[in-house]
Amino acid sequence: MEPPGDGGDARPCGDADPCETPRGSVIAATVGATVPTGFEHTAAEEVKEKIGVEARISRDRGRIYFEMNSDKLHQVHLLRSVDNLFVVVEEYEHYQFKESKEDALIDLQQLASKLPWTDALEVWRLNNSLKKRRGRRRGGNGTKGKPSSQVADAVNAVAEQRELQQEVAELQQLQELHLSTEGRPEEQDAPDVDAGSAEARPESKLLKFRVTCNRAGDKHSFSSNEAARDFGGAVQDFFQWKADMTKFDIEVLLNIHNEEVVIGIALTEESLHRRNITHFGPTTLRSTLCYGMLRLCNPQESDVILDPMCGTGALPLEGAIEFHSSFYIAGDNNDMAVNRTVNNVSHVQKRQDEQGREPGLPIDAVQWDVCHLPVRTSSVDIIMTDMPFGKRMGSRKKNWDLYPSCLREMARVCRPGSGKAVLLTQDKKCFSKAVSRMGGLWKKSHTVWVNVGGLHAGVFLLKRTTGTFGQTPEDVYESQGNGSKEGHAKQQKEFP
Repeated sequence: MEPPGDGGDARPCGDADPCETPRGSVIAATVGATVPTGFEHTAAEEVKEKIGVEARISRDRGRIYFEMNSDKLHQVHLLRSVDNLFVVVEEYEHYQFKESKEDALIDLQQLASKLPWTDALEVWRLNNSLKKRRGRRRGGNGTKGKPSSQVADAVNAVAEQRELQQEVAELQQLQELHLSTEGRPEEQDAPDVDAGSAEARPESKLLKFRVTCNRAGDKHSFSSNEAARDFGGAVQDFFQWKADMTKFDIEVLLNIHNEEVVIGIALTEESLHRRNITHFGPTTLRSTLCYGMLRLCNPQESDVILDPMCGTGALPLEGAIEFHSSFYIAGDNNDMAVNRTVNNVSHVQKRQDEQGREPGLPIDAVQWDVCHLPVRTSSVDIIMTDMPFGKRMGSRKKNWDLYPSCLREMARVCRPGSGKAVLLTQDKKCFSKAVSRMGGLWKKSHTVWVNVGGLHAGVFLLKRTTGTFGQTPEDVYESQGNGSKEGHAKQQKEFP
């Protein structure tokens, strides 16, 4: 879609229609989601499975978009592969930015009053209602004893109805205020406002907002802060909202990627990836990235899944929650890491107990040496772990010894012919060399390139060959200790 001209209007309604959406009606909206870079197709598959709509992948990596009706809004928050959600106000595939900074920023200022805000704002309001009701159900009624299910359902139903009625009344009041002042800014500071009008429109009812600009591309004459400042000023003038960078009610998003411009309203206050972990470590993985890695290995019922370097347990914990028909074993050589895993598991179990779910998770935590696992040979179906990058944890030099040793031990415990390994690392040269030395035991099947904390890393899917552990030429060579002597010196010389 091309940007509207100076006298145009991006609103899809007619001249007689004030662009007001009837309350209670189903709204067709475009929802955008940020996802772990590299797992866009995984997120699109999940949207298709759980919401029943096709998702399109943005040219700007790490984002997907899909069309849906507002009555399915609660299902969107159940997606496990998305970090942040927003409803799209308008999007332009080829926005023509002016060459000079002043002209480009003036265009952004003029754009604010030409956008079709109404439906997106209504979706945002519905989303707020859902969040309040979910928060109330989690918070309970404040009593120490647990009420019976019938009493709890009745209390929740009455409370939800009252809150919904109150919210509808407040939102209608806000909309009436907006419609009465839109297009007539000269009346907003009129001195003849009586006490009743002032009381009907208290300062607390004014929405607080901020504009966040995410800009990528080298052909823009302005910075992200300048775009957010000028576009935000125009939004404030149009709606008469109050700007607040920290304690805001609504966040307007201005996403610019080369010529692509998407204006949206945030539906999440914080990233959904923080759902499981309360005890963080120095390299804790996002739960959304963990979910993508799990889907890559496709766990089946009764599979035994092993994380030999679990850290805080993010990977096995996400699996135990989302793919609970499998059994998970988390281990680490660091006692603090094992304690964090145990604490995170306990937190999730307590949360599930409070929600009335079945107690317990199919997961155990153990302290061990990754190169000497206390696990039977050929007893594990899937191995998945976040390997040391050699930056925050370990070192590149140590990885030359660690990677071949742990890959060999992983091959021992993994089932020949059917076993798989999903391994994340940023030390790609060392990992590739280690896999090539284990060619008789592991075969590289697929690689997903991801962004982990600004580092370009790879998620490698390996398939366990039918080779018998201890009998392949490569494995015999390693078992004789050759891999840790002159071979390592040669590798470091070839791959500095």
